[in-house]
Amino acid sequence: MLVGINTGDDAAVIRLRDDLALVLTVDFFTPVVDDPYDFGQVAAANSLSDVYAMGGVPLSALSIIGFPATSTPLDVMGRILRGAADKAKEAGIEIVGGHSVEDPEPKFGLAVTGTIHPDRILANHGARPGDALFLTKPLGSGVLTTAIKRGLLDHAEIAEVTRVMATLNAAASEAALGAQAHACTDVTGFGLLGHVRGMLQGRGLGVSLGAGAIPRLGRVSDLLRDGVWPGGTQRNLDYYGPWLRLEPGAPQDTRLLVADPQTSGGLLIAVAPDRAGELADRLRDLGVEGWAEIGRVTEEAGETISITA
Repeated sequence: MLVGINTGDDAAVIRLRDDLALVLTVDFFTPVVDDPYDFGQVAAANSLSDVYAMGGVPLSALSIIGFPATSTPLDVMGRILRGAADKAKEAGIEIVGGHSVEDPEPKFGLAVTGTIHPDRILANHGARPGDALFLTKPLGSGVLTTAIKRGLLDHAEIAEVTRVMATLNAAASEAALGAQAHACTDVTGFGLLGHVRGMLQGRGLGVSLGAGAIPRLGRVSDLLRDGVWPGGTQRNLDYYGPWLRLEPGAPQDTRLLVADPQTSGGLLIAVAPDRAGELADRLRDLGVEGWAEIGRVTEEAGETISITA
C-alpha cells in the first residue's frame, strides 16, 4: 500500500509492480440538481475526480445507487444511470456493474478503479514553501445548489453550475502532472478551507490566499449577501475556522466562500514557483476553464490560512 487512510488523501494507491499501481476510491451523495440525467453526470464526475486528483487514469467503475423504487418511476433511476454511463464514456471507461438498494431518498455514486505509475502519485501532502497554489474550478457550487432548492436560480444559471460540476478534472490532472506539481487534491465537501488545511496538516507550513484571486461562480456573491448558503458551510467554519485568518481589507463573505462545500469541485494544485507559468500555460492549452492562481504556500508557523485583500 503506497497511500492509505493515514494522510486523508483522495484515494488509496496499491502497488502491483514497480511500474504499475491501482487507485481505489468511492463516493456517492443525494441529488444536488433536479434533473436525473444531470445528477448522474455530476455524481460520476465527482467520483472520477478522486482518481484524477491522485494523477491517475480511470480504468473502470461500479455504480452504487439507493432508490425509492416503490414511490418513484424506475425510469428516473434509468436516467441517472444513463447520465453516469455517458460521463464514464467521456472519461474513456465503462461502468461494469454495481449494486442497488431500496432507499427513501435517492443516492448515487461510483466506486472507481484507476491506474497510476508509483513514481507519479500526486498526493495531498507534498507542498513546499513558496509553492504557487492553483484552483481549477470556481467556487460556489454549494451556494448555488442551495439556491436551486430554494427556487432562486433561472434555467441558464442552473445549466451553468451543472455544466461546471459535470466537467471532468482529467485535463487539470494532466496539466498538474506535466508541470511536476508537488501536491494535489480535489476540492469537495470540506470546501477550499478544509482541503487547504488537509494539504498543510502536520507540515508546519501556512498558506496565503488572495480574496480577489479566488474565482466565483455566477451570482454567488449576491446570494451570500442575501444569506443563502448550505448548512455544511457553518460546519466547515466551526471545524477549520481556528486556522483561518481574514486580513484587513479582505471581504467578509470570503470566509463563507472558502468554507462552501463543493460538489465535483476543481483541483487544488501546489507547484514550484518557477513552474507556475508552465502550469498556467498547460491549463490554458488543455482548455481548462475557470482556473486561477490563488495564493502561495508560506513558512508561517501554526499552519495558518491567511486571506488577504
